[in-house]
Amino acid sequence: MALKVTAAAVVASLCGVEGFMTMSGDAIAPFRAHKALKIISGITNFDSELVRKVAVAAQAGGATHLDIAADPELVKLAKRTAPSVSICVSAIEPELLVPCVEAGADMVELGNFDMFYDQGMDFTADDVITMTKATRALLPKTPLSVTIPHKLHMDQQVTLAQALQELGVDVIQTEGKYSLDPSAGGLQGVIERAAPALAATYAIARAVDIPVMTSSGISEVTASMALAAGASGVGVGSAVNKLNAQVAMIAVVRALAIAMDLPAPATMPVEQKASTMA
Repeated sequence: MALKVTAAAVVASLCGVEGFMTMSGDAIAPFRAHKALKIISGITNFDSELVRKVAVAAQAGGATHLDIAADPELVKLAKRTAPSVSICVSAIEPELLVPCVEAGADMVELGNFDMFYDQGMDFTADDVITMTKATRALLPKTPLSVTIPHKLHMDQQVTLAQALQELGVDVIQTEGKYSLDPSAGGLQGVIERAAPALAATYAIARAVDIPVMTSSGISEVTASMALAAGASGVGVGSAVNKLNAQVAMIAVVRALAIAMDLPAPATMPVEQKASTMA
């Protein structure tokens, strides 16, 4: 059964429920604890107002990470808005990540690639390895997550994950079929949407010694399934960033955090409470 987060619970989180949140800058610790919850605003989303709303939801809902597009100004905005959340910056061009780290990003990521498939772009294992080597040369000490393209066969995904581990990648992120059309609605449909990412998680987590993050199609229903499959965390994007209402965004993040048994979020700064409730 899907978890329900009431309006009262959301307001409580906004108005000062105390709890532990991963301090920004310790980006890998939640993965070691199998408690990483990353909220994704979108690799191609450069809308500062939408990024701000997603950042507020990540902070107020109790997420550990916020994933944003590679823009130093967005990094600064995210750091101000979600000071207790580790900021991850995503791109497919390694050189774009450097100024974002200089602006304060705690972690970088290559991918998600699914946003580019509709543009006719594909990514081979060799492409991912080349990008990873370039990123490690530019940022040898910055925590690095790399997405495994879902278009690769499962055995190729596993082999690529093992190669990335050898290159010093810190986190492997799975990717499901973005356009998967479930055969049924309701809970069955929710689980079907997550199935490709869950399958990849199960296979990859048993082949590498570094953390695996399950992303694509994950909800509060399937987050615990991802952890059971071997994930050290989950990444959630459209379930949050496609919503219009700020409170609804926060409610989804909080439901995910509860499903993962994460602590209640820390108190929000007064100015954030005011902007959120406006």
